[in-house]
Amino acid sequence: MTSRASSPAPTKRQPFRFFDLPSELRLRIYEYALWTPKPVDLVSDNFRTILPRLALFLVSRRMYSEAYPVFYAQPIRLFPDARSRFYKTKKPLLQRLPTKYREAITTLELQLGPGWSRIPLNQNTRMELGLMECKSLRTLKIFIELDPTNDMIFEGFRGDNATSDTYKWHCVQLLIGIMDQVPSLEVVEFDAYPSVAKNGPLVSALIRKVKEGGKKLVFGPLRGWDKDDSEPGLIGLEADMANMVIGMKAPQTVAVTA
Repeated sequence: MTSRASSPAPTKRQPFRFFDLPSELRLRIYEYALWTPKPVDLVSDNFRTILPRLALFLVSRRMYSEAYPVFYAQPIRLFPDARSRFYKTKKPLLQRLPTKYREAITTLELQLGPGWSRIPLNQNTRMELGLMECKSLRTLKIFIELDPTNDMIFEGFRGDNATSDTYKWHCVQLLIGIMDQVPSLEVVEFDAYPSVAKNGPLVSALIRKVKEGGKKLVFGPLRGWDKDDSEPGLIGLEADMANMVIGMKAPQTVAVTA
């Protein structure tokens, strides 16, 4: 038996030399540690999903200088989500950020559809929003949850003095304001829920403005518009109802053998 006194001393562990790694590998590690599944937004649970990740900024000055551009390279939501308690806040996330962080943003997401009957006052492209400082912005992702322009179901809910085209032109003005203030913008990506048609008034007007602005037009993976599918799909109970055969035949008697 080896006594404790005669046992070899434990080897002192050396700190991992993180900055000796190649820069490409360090960037991949930063992405894994800092990126979130959803776009960065003003939501109440940021203290759980975002705040712990930002502790990486406090490790050292060098790590901070390398990490913060990676964090702000992930999609940033331009206006708060309709389900967030910050939906009608006077200052969206972009307006709250310092100039240094705005300059690092590469992708913005614009969510359209929610609030169509009463558009929040914070949904505008005024100078205070800070779009002109987004000098690294390359991609604008536009996600359309619904198109209220061409469906009779939305009649009666549009608000005072609003027509079927009011929300469409509001969205077009948002897009124009972004493209005018961000000359570095190169790509506009469209995606939507299945109920939104590619050839509908809202989407058609936005696509036309993108082409007029000379930006590259691409389509996201959810809606599948890159496959030339312009018809609205089935959502919710519609998919189940489509598989049901509802006829006018009288009920048939079924014999049950005991």
